[in-house]
Amino acid sequence: MTVTICIGSSCHLKGSRDVVARLQSLITENGLDHQVQLSGSFCNGHCEQGVVVTIDGGSEIYSVLPESAETFFQNEILPRLNG
Repeated sequence: MTVTICIGSSCHLKGSRDVVARLQSLITENGLDHQVQLSGSFCNGHCEQGVVVTIDGGSEIYSVLPESAETFFQNEILPRLNG
């Protein structure tokens, strides 16, 4: 699974660095380093929704803030791995 986080200007200002750090910690804590890869991308045109995150190149856009990164991980990443 590849989780792509926008690191463009708008998303950077909204905390993309912290989102990346938190998701990486959760991936490591759960022993998923070989199953989940984090990737960065520059602006994908959804600045108003930032921090923009996609999964496996899908068209669904997730708005993830540093304080919601764990909820995103629990609700979107783990179920896809366990499903």
